[in-house]
Amino acid sequence: MYASNSSDFPEILLRKRATILSSLSADHRQAGNERVNEEDQGTVAHEQFVSMRINNLDYAQLRLIDEALDRIASGDYGTCLSCEEAMPKNRLAAIPWARYCVTCQERLGNDTFAADRPLRLTS
Repeated sequence: MYASNSSDFPEILLRKRATILSSLSADHRQAGNERVNEEDQGTVAHEQFVSMRINNLDYAQLRLIDEALDRIASGDYGTCLSCEEAMPKNRLAAIPWARYCVTCQERLGNDTFAADRPLRLTS
């Protein structure tokens, strides 16, 4: 997901947003109320938990993408929300929805919901 110039960022963000929305829509269509054998209920419950966790992460990333698109519209995109310095292009190329520069993100740590790192499922 490398952007060759700053004008690529809106397109990259919109593509990522569409991918997440498509995934959430597919998950919603697959969720059914079918009967499950008693011996399979534990497995089904675990799969539902994992799916809900992934959906929560997708919604969180969707929020970050929407915030980045709002910053593009307002002309504030690429500026760290903490120190207000311009973020390096390679930071934005790696994480186009980044809200903070690397220095501020490290200082803020997990208090920011690890918002600028790729979202991963953890147990």
